[in-house]
Amino acid sequence: MSISIRNLSKRFGNYVALNNISLEVPSDSLTALLGPSGSGKTTLLRIISGLETADDGSILFKNEDVTERSARDREVGFVFQHYALFRHMTVFENIAFGMRVRKASGDEVRERVNELLRLVRLEGLGQRFPSELSGGQRQRVALARALAVKPRMLLLDEPFGALDAKVRQELRTWLRKLHEEMHVTTVFVTHDQEEAFEMADQVVVMSAGRIEQTGTPQAVFDNPATPFVMDFLGNVNVFHGRVQSGKVQLGPFTLQYDDYQHSEPREARAYVRPHELDIDRAPSQSSLQGRIRQINPAGSVLKVRLLIEEFGVELNVDLTHERAKILNLKLNDTVFVHPRSVRVFMPETDYVI
Repeated sequence: MSISIRNLSKRFGNYVALNNISLEVPSDSLTALLGPSGSGKTTLLRIISGLETADDGSILFKNEDVTERSARDREVGFVFQHYALFRHMTVFENIAFGMRVRKASGDEVRERVNELLRLVRLEGLGQRFPSELSGGQRQRVALARALAVKPRMLLLDEPFGALDAKVRQELRTWLRKLHEEMHVTTVFVTHDQEEAFEMADQVVVMSAGRIEQTGTPQAVFDNPATPFVMDFLGNVNVFHGRVQSGKVQLGPFTLQYDDYQHSEPREARAYVRPHELDIDRAPSQSSLQGRIRQINPAGSVLKVRLLIEEFGVELNVDLTHERAKILNLKLNDTVFVHPRSVRVFMPETDYVI
């Protein structure tokens, strides 16, 4: 079941929540709506579900216009961040609720609920109440309840936002496997880029009611389309400079920039991710001298913060432990840093060096 969003807009008073959004969600895909609070991602999800109505634009499910249909008639499963389980009902009855509303037979309900309990790994817990479950278990019950009525698609609003980091990681892996088994077109909202990139087939980066970029996780990360996407997808170092006559000048760095050959100078910003900077003990033609202010181990990398005293700026560098061991870095050491890859952005243009 594919989803087509065409020129969708939504306002709440003077606030523009969505501004002429268009998007294609392929059938059977897992699509992440990624962005900061206020970017419009939850509003878009609620409009897809029918819980909100758009001011302009249309929504199609597999070329069938559903813009005017009610939430119930759209046949979608919706999972909220805070579970929204019925506290007075058992796990079994929570999952069965939608089927009972639709007048399913007792045998059909029993068979479907038991099948879902196995699928979400909650066998034997059907007679417990939500208060007797962990947060991760309750979220799985919510997912099972959404799936019980065999929805045309599954919509998830920050499904793991209320859970601790370890449980979130476990549920992300579990949901990805579940999706591969069930092949239900799924759209989920998150502000967590790691969650989006780990789970999704397609990532939609949103900001201020607009779509900044859509693509596979790898394509979005490797080729950010705008400064916002570059800055939002993790920690970056930003250099301010100018371009002129095929060159970009960023402090001491002079780099080739073939997209701008005019003699009139223009401002530009360059973005370098921490893992795209390297540290050496000796200077080179394109290096900056810095002093080490902080060294922190962080999983597979060592995070180093440098003060570039000449310009009064700090840079963040991620090094492999092997590289850090060779350098034998210590606090207050004087070292030299240089970029391996730089993304230069100008108004309406971008360039990767």
